[in-house]
Amino acid sequence: MNNDVIILDNARVAIHDAVILRDITLTVPRGAFVGILGPNGAGKTTLLTLLNGLHHPTSGSVTVLGRRPHTHEGHALRSEIGYVAQVDPVDRRLPISVRETVMVARYGRLGWLRRPGPKDRACVAEALAAVDIEHLADRPLGHLSGGEYQRVAIARALAQEPRIFLFDEPTASIDPRVQSEIVALVEAIHKTHDVTSLYVTHDLNTLPMSCTTVMLMRDGAVWASGTRDEMLDEARLTELYAGAPVREAGV
Repeated sequence: MNNDVIILDNARVAIHDAVILRDITLTVPRGAFVGILGPNGAGKTTLLTLLNGLHHPTSGSVTVLGRRPHTHEGHALRSEIGYVAQVDPVDRRLPISVRETVMVARYGRLGWLRRPGPKDRACVAEALAAVDIEHLADRPLGHLSGGEYQRVAIARALAQEPRIFLFDEPTASIDPRVQSEIVALVEAIHKTHDVTSLYVTHDLNTLPMSCTTVMLMRDGAVWASGTRDEMLDEARLTELYAGAPVREAGV
């Protein structure tokens, strides 16, 4: 039985004439916690949206949980992928509570014509408890701090009951004093929920210690990959961020 939940084979993404991802080849086994590090514009976010079926490969193949995310299988597949992006500004007048926001995640499994039942309400309550925001359940979403909002985003992803988590710069735009709390929360969720996690960041200081495998990206390509100790070598990182000629490598 194949233990790999993510398989990319020479996957390329181009928008018009611009190549965004260049021949990405990688495999991610079930339960792995992979850190993806690189400068801004390296293609890290595009890689995650490719896995989530929001970008189509121009060439090559993408398989996630045994399915092709950019085909008709993508809608069902996205209910099994929890995506947490960086904090976005929220209109303070938005008339939706924290509990209602997290409940939205259940509709991927329910379908829009079915109403949430006791199981869905219990799942939402468990997600709120897991990120320690039960006390905020009835607060309007627009009244939260950046760190609180990100906890809601993680709870919403948890409520999907995903098999894969994609974290896209989850600590960006958050008070530095709160960043370490979000990183610790991400690590705890990976450890306790039997998931496979990919964590994107451009900031080495926010890369979770639990990421035992690290992939370095630049210019839309996998520049290098390997163990955490190998990839976080000071000389290697200096070269990565200094804009030296690209060296492509598979994972």
